Amino acid sequence: MNAVGSIRERLKDWQARIAYKAGGISLQTRLIASYIVIILIPILLLSLYTFNVFYKNKLRDIVKTNESMLEVEAVNIRSQMETMERTAQLVDSDKRVKEYLQSPRELEVSELIDFRTGAYDNLLRLQFNNPNIAHIRLFSSNPNVKEMWPVFLQESRIAAEPWYELVLDHPGQVSWVFEESDRDLIQHTGSENLAAHGKVSLLRVIAPHGPRHAGIVQVDMLFEDIFPKTFSSLPDSQSQMLILDGMGRMHTKKDTGLMQELDQAELLRELRGRSGQQSGSFEFKSGERPYLAVFASLERLEAKMVNVVSLKEPLSELRETRNRIILANVALIALLAVTTYFLLSLILKKLHVLQDSMKKVRQGNFHFDVDIHGGGEVGELAHHFRLMLRKINELIADAVNKQAATKEAELHSLKNQIDAHFLYNTLENLKMLAEIEGQYTISDSLTSLGGMMRYNLKWTSDYVRLADELQHIGNYMAIMNVRYDGKLRLELDVPSAYLEQKVPKMSLQPVVENAVKHGMGSSCPEDGETLAVRVQAEVEEGSMVIRIRDNGTGMNGEQLQALTQTLPMDDKDFYRQRRKAGRPDSEGSGIGLRNVNQRVRLYYGPEYGIAVDSREGAYTEVVLRLPFQLLTGGG
Repeated sequence: MNAVGSIRERLKDWQARIAYKAGGISLQTRLIASYIVIILIPILLLSLYTFNVFYKNKLRDIVKTNESMLEVEAVNIRSQMETMERTAQLVDSDKRVKEYLQSPRELEVSELIDFRTGAYDNLLRLQFNNPNIAHIRLFSSNPNVKEMWPVFLQESRIAAEPWYELVLDHPGQVSWVFEESDRDLIQHTGSENLAAHGKVSLLRVIAPHGPRHAGIVQVDMLFEDIFPKTFSSLPDSQSQMLILDGMGRMHTKKDTGLMQELDQAELLRELRGRSGQQSGSFEFKSGERPYLAVFASLERLEAKMVNVVSLKEPLSELRETRNRIILANVALIALLAVTTYFLLSLILKKLHVLQDSMKKVRQGNFHFDVDIHGGGEVGELAHHFRLMLRKINELIADAVNKQAATKEAELHSLKNQIDAHFLYNTLENLKMLAEIEGQYTISDSLTSLGGMMRYNLKWTSDYVRLADELQHIGNYMAIMNVRYDGKLRLELDVPSAYLEQKVPKMSLQPVVENAVKHGMGSSCPEDGETLAVRVQAEVEEGSMVIRIRDNGTGMNGEQLQALTQTLPMDDKDFYRQRRKAGRPDSEGSGIGLRNVNQRVRLYYGPEYGIAVDSREGAYTEVVLRLPFQLLTGGG
């Protein structure tokens, strides 16, 4: 939460700084800037949108073109696979070949010569009549079968191949195997590779229904023949086709420029992530270069054809077109901005005149006329400015007259102060006479009365310290004790730390006066009776709460409810209610408390003020709630 608040504060600060700096720019410049922004932003957005549409259309065309290429390649591959299957079927259907593979004895020389000039030559002619077929090989585990290179070979020569057991486990089925090389099986295992890129082999068990198989036929076709587009010798720097076999191996011409720049591991990861898809396309990056891959499945080969296309040139062309459009738009906006600048100079000429007139007013010159006439917003503004100048001159005259009246009032106030000093001096003289005559009660009462008069007449501020207000109510209680023969007692429970609390002047004395007036009843108290007025101060929930409680006669429920209802009333409703009840404006209860409540709410707000609680024959308590503010700086 603190981090979020800090971010909000920073955003507000930046917003205020931007607004402040923008406020210092001339109106003409701001209008030009707004004009440019309003036109430039839509143009940029439209250019980006158009570029995106062109890019998607271009990408869609590239995908369709490559899908067509893959379909043509798939047709060629299926045609070559059918050729290999027909060749294997012809070999499997040759009766003399099967008899030789299953021969229970070694053939005589004459029989071998006859087989070689017959069935063996037929197999060679079958291979030569299909130039795309690289090899036709028959492997047999029968010891009576002699090897005749390059067709008849011992099965032990392929026993170590990874596909050997797989072929034997699926008799009667055709198995397709991708091999990275085409070695001469007559030589040792490290012999030279006869193919540049590898081959695809068709493998099938011959006569699988007997107690043992007669042999295994292998028909090979080199990658260049079965995948003509993938291994084409024609250079294409923008695309390259490749084959991904069932084991996840990638077969293609790896010496092309595109394959040397391409991150093949990244491409393999993308393809493995789409192993469940039969066809599709996706974009990826190799380094900083963008590429598009379009793929389709070869289900019988359990492989995928993939054509990788470099998007560098198409994207460069699109970006160049987009930049030309944006540059042309920016040049057009600049031309329009210059034209608009001069037009605005003519339009804002009157506004500049009005601006100069305002500068004269700021310098104190109010006696001139604004030379702008006519309609329009600027003309109307100038008219109101002239009226404002006239009003200012009238207010200056009024201020001069009021200043003269204020001086007269100050002289009158000085006279009142002289009268007040006369009263203070008279009271001091009476106090001295009382002390000389030994009338100390009268002397003390005059001291309290003088303190009250000074407090009331010296009204330099609406706020005083709580200590000053407590001293004032102490003087009041001392004077009232003369009337009630010492039957009043003031109890103070105010910590010294709160004596500097800021309170409205004359906010406690009316409450204490109300407590004495209504707490003592209509007659003087009898002997032994004492009215205790207790003043207590404490801080509750950030507010200063002052409780004034007496043990007087109290109020019943009806009186308490009536008093509580009058406290928040406005003057009009309050005096209407009193006149309706037949009470003069200066009599009755509630006026003093109501005045205090209104002053507190006026100074501090509706959440502050007084509340009254009472029980007949027991007590009355007035609670005054104020903001906790110490004049010494605390709170």
